[in-house]
Amino acid sequence: MRLLYCGSGWLPIVEHIAARLPAEASIAVWDRRCPLIEIVGDVDVLLPSNAAITAGVIEAAPRLVLIQQPAAGTEGIDREAAAARGIPICNAPGTNHVAVAEAALFLLLSLARRAPLAQQAFAERRIGEPLGFELAGKTLGIIGMGRSGTALAERARALGMTVIALARGASEADRARFFGACHAVSIHCPLTAETRGLFDARAFAALPPGAMVVNCARGGVIDREALGAALATGNDRLGGVGLDVLWDEPGDPEDPLFADPRVVVLPHVAGSTAEAFTRIVDVVIENLARLARGEPLRHRVG
Repeated sequence: MRLLYCGSGWLPIVEHIAARLPAEASIAVWDRRCPLIEIVGDVDVLLPSNAAITAGVIEAAPRLVLIQQPAAGTEGIDREAAAARGIPICNAPGTNHVAVAEAALFLLLSLARRAPLAQQAFAERRIGEPLGFELAGKTLGIIGMGRSGTALAERARALGMTVIALARGASEADRARFFGACHAVSIHCPLTAETRGLFDARAFAALPPGAMVVNCARGGVIDREALGAALATGNDRLGGVGLDVLWDEPGDPEDPLFADPRVVVLPHVAGSTAEAFTRIVDVVIENLARLARGEPLRHRVG
């Protein structure tokens, strides 16, 4: 059995999977210099990560018997094409929510304590600067109260924050009230037609001065032009932005957006912990074994 990992990053997960594969199986990593559609002819199992598994890719893989996402999101997989071939699609939910929640909290704390400016002050041998603020007593709004959003809410409340959530399908008036009440917002929803660009110019305008925004979900939930405009209005408009996910990945370190001292950016590592990877690999290996035995697969979504 041949597995192909298709992501542009997260390569440590490949090592974890390879270490537990049965002797008759192997795993390779897609070399992005070659079109994916040209190299799937002998692949039995695709591990998409952040790659698009299109109808063309599925059609070009005659041996394909499983699309196993080593994460939760499956929006990049053509479900209709997979269903037409009878190819199951599985994911690995509930495996990295603790890691993502802790990363979101890390970003919130980094923004509250002005981490980029603090590093600059250290480099310039200045002590006691910059002036940060405490999260205790502040209101955190969470968009997406799934596993990671709920886990963050638990941790934020332990710090003394008040937590509110944006209801799915909320009206414009309800959105405005939600954003207007938040000292900080953390995004944990999937990227769908409904959530793409959800954090737009109206959302930024509704935030109280100095509010913070954290995104550990998908880059496209934030309207990039609206974010740039909010940052351009001055330091008192937007307190800070913490990004673990971007609109195009990997991100360009020369992008002027990331040079703003109110921006803290991570290379999509929110879900990357040894514990999370162990749980993900448990799902992948078990599904390979179930596939071989003809048993129902875990976490089948298509």
